[in-house]
Amino acid sequence: MKILLVEDEPALRSTLIEALRQGGYVVEVAADFAQAYEKVKLYRYDCVLLDLTLPDGNGLDLLRALKAESSTTGVLVISARNGLDDRVAGLDLGADDYLAKPFHLSELNARLRAIIRRRRFQGQNHLVFRDLVVWPEQAEVQVNGEALTLTRKEYDLLLYLLANPGRVLTKEAIAEHLCGDSVDAADSFDFIYTHLKNLRKKLQEKGAENYIRTMYGVGYKLSAE
Repeated sequence: MKILLVEDEPALRSTLIEALRQGGYVVEVAADFAQAYEKVKLYRYDCVLLDLTLPDGNGLDLLRALKAESSTTGVLVISARNGLDDRVAGLDLGADDYLAKPFHLSELNARLRAIIRRRRFQGQNHLVFRDLVVWPEQAEVQVNGEALTLTRKEYDLLLYLLANPGRVLTKEAIAEHLCGDSVDAADSFDFIYTHLKNLRKKLQEKGAENYIRTMYGVGYKLSAE
C-alpha cells in the first residue's frame, strides 16, 4: 500500500516514515503544502496522512482539492489542532478519520489499516479471489488452502491487483505503487516483468489458475473470468 505523509515537523516526520516502512508501506513524503499539492496531482495513493498546519498553507485546502477531483484516496488527518471545530471541519470535508497529536503509533497504524480496509477491501479482514485468500493485515496468502510464500514486492503487487480487479493497470502505475517516487530514477520498468513472472510461477505451483492477464502494450489485469 502506498502512503503520502504530509508533515512539516522533521522529528515526527522521520519517526512516522520509519514506522510506516517497517509496517510494509511504500511511503512518499511532503514537508509543505506545495509539495503535497504537486504529489496528489501527479500520483495516486491509498491514503494520505495529513497535517493541517503547514508552513505555506492549510491542510484542509489539500483535502478540498482531493475531494474536488472525486479522489478515492483515503485521508487521515493528524493534527495538533484538536478543537471540536477543526475535527468537525476535517470530517465534514471528507476526511476518513481525525487523530490528534500526540498519538501512539499503534493507534495510528490501527486507524490507517481501518481506512485501507474500508477503502480498498470493502471493510473485510480477508480477501477471497477464486482459489486465493489473502489476509492483508498479516500479509498472509493461501492458494487452495496452502500457504504461499512471496517476497515483499510480489506480495505488494498481488495486493495491488486484488485492490483493482478487472482494471487494467499500466506498468507506470504499478511501478509507482511498488516503488513510490524513487521510480523516477529507474531506467526501465523491466523489474515489473520479473516480479510478475515470479508471482505467476508461485501461484501456479500451488495450483492456481493464471488469472493475471497481460494486456500487450498497456499493462496487466486481474481477471475474474
